Amino acid sequence: MSNILGIDVSKDKLDLVLLSEKGKFHKVISNDPAGFKTLDQWLISRHIDQVHVCLEATGQYGDEVSEYLYGQGHDVSVVNPTRIKRYGESKLHRNKTDKADADLIAEFCLKEKPALWEPLNPDLKHLRALVRRLIDLQANYRQEESRLTSGEKDDWVIRDLTVHLEYLKASIEATEAEIQNFTKGTPDLKAKQELLVSIPGVGKKTSARLLGEIGEISRFENAPQLAAYAGLNPKGFSSGSSVHKKTRISKQGRSELRACLYMPAIVAMTHNPVVRALKERLQKRQLSTMAIIAACMRKLLHIVYGVLKSQRPFDPDYDRQFNFSA
Repeated sequence: MSNILGIDVSKDKLDLVLLSEKGKFHKVISNDPAGFKTLDQWLISRHIDQVHVCLEATGQYGDEVSEYLYGQGHDVSVVNPTRIKRYGESKLHRNKTDKADADLIAEFCLKEKPALWEPLNPDLKHLRALVRRLIDLQANYRQEESRLTSGEKDDWVIRDLTVHLEYLKASIEATEAEIQNFTKGTPDLKAKQELLVSIPGVGKKTSARLLGEIGEISRFENAPQLAAYAGLNPKGFSSGSSVHKKTRISKQGRSELRACLYMPAIVAMTHNPVVRALKERLQKRQLSTMAIIAACMRKLLHIVYGVLKSQRPFDPDYDRQFNFSA
């Protein structure tokens, strides 16, 4: 039996469950460099020099410990939380505590042997940070704009909102400029961006967001795997002869990646011949508008995969050449 370490991540602490030949052990440490050193000493005290670490992909709170353990030579798996949730449901897992969650994650790792994770290279990590900062600023701008246009009457509040909106607008423009300058000044990212903007519907802003959210394209064996990572894989439901629900996208993936594909897919439905042909086929089948848009988002992401994987600009014949059908 290999040594398994399940980690339940929160902002300030990490709950650990270690599975080894000598039994099961639980420990709580702080989620900071001092806590990581404590983890090292804990493993040494149990004569363990190698573990398969598993934790959920729950945002930035788990990034630092993942990178630290990877750098220490341990195997690390960062898993979609939905997979852990479904596994717990299949095991009739009822307790909901940090310790119980870490225990479940460790058991999942032992039974399912999830794929290993690698950290982003420094350039992609910086690009992702810039892209997500831009998303936050844009969300803040929309919130403040909504407050200003919601019927606010107080003069002081209106002035304050106006000043804040001007500040946010300047910050958005500065961040967008930094993203493009950084991408342009990084040869590998620049080459990939040039490939992506050859796809009708994908501009420079979208291409930078896609590169930041996708990371290394080599992590994905095929286009459907990338679509699943984005939560754009189809999810059907049928039972017997009478229960047949509509097929929908799973949404069990990166919402940030789906968000940056929505408007490009709308544009591609008119200007990209491959996506437009898919839209027309689905319209003939009388699918709903949202189902068509979701399918076009998935098709566009398949094309993105083909362009990055082959390192060749967009070609309408990709579907026949690489069989990246949606």
